[in-house]
Amino acid sequence: MTIPFFQVDAFTSKPFGGNPAAVCLLDNWPADELLGSIAAENNLSETAFLVPSRTREADYELRWFTPEIEVDLCGHATLASGHVALRHLRPDAEAVSFSTRSGVLRVHREATGSLRMDLPADPREAGHEPAIAAILGNEPLALLGGSTWIAVLPSASEVESLDPDIGQVAALQVPYLNVTGPGDPDSGVDFVSRFFAPGAGIDEDPVTGSAHCALTPYWAGRLGRSRLRARQVSARGGEVDCELVGERVLLRGTCAEVIEGHLTLSPL
Repeated sequence: MTIPFFQVDAFTSKPFGGNPAAVCLLDNWPADELLGSIAAENNLSETAFLVPSRTREADYELRWFTPEIEVDLCGHATLASGHVALRHLRPDAEAVSFSTRSGVLRVHREATGSLRMDLPADPREAGHEPAIAAILGNEPLALLGGSTWIAVLPSASEVESLDPDIGQVAALQVPYLNVTGPGDPDSGVDFVSRFFAPGAGIDEDPVTGSAHCALTPYWAGRLGRSRLRARQVSARGGEVDCELVGERVLLRGTCAEVIEGHLTLSPL
């Protein structure tokens, strides 16, 4: 079996920044075990798999795997998949659509050269988890619950300098921690964040598109604006342009394609 393969750095304009995702092009779905093995072999935070859609609902079916699990939504690998589809598969199209576990997601070209994703908003309510204060070394300004804990800190510098014990994060009932704070006034950034996901086998994710589906509603409400500029301040770092539109979040970003080739698998 030979599988066309791309590695794309998402939410960055330069190679070796942003968040790398593998994008694999398939004719049909093999066993889930094989998809998981390919993702584990790639050992990136996400591997995306595309199959031509069997219905008119979307252009492709899209699934995402970490090295350990399949996930319900991945923003950066959707952006990378949109990049591959619009550059290599549908170069004359203005948009591409994907049928996923999170509904139909669309990626559009923008005149600026960016790509725009249309994702479901994920507003959160206040939660309570005493262990997070110990992990952070202080009580957060706010703590929002859900599929991921969101802890709000007073400043960007506190988010950047945070060095949490990943074992403690993994021990949380929900082993995912998204830490955010306001951007520095002169940075041109409205808010910053970092994302720790040992529950998915990822100590720290470089740039997490899906996290901004929850961060955007929070910061839009706090700052009183629907269009926001965000930076994920991981070691690789990445820029995300966010916009809240009703119950949807539009995320804009660029991609840098760094590898194109094939996976060659001998008979299993």
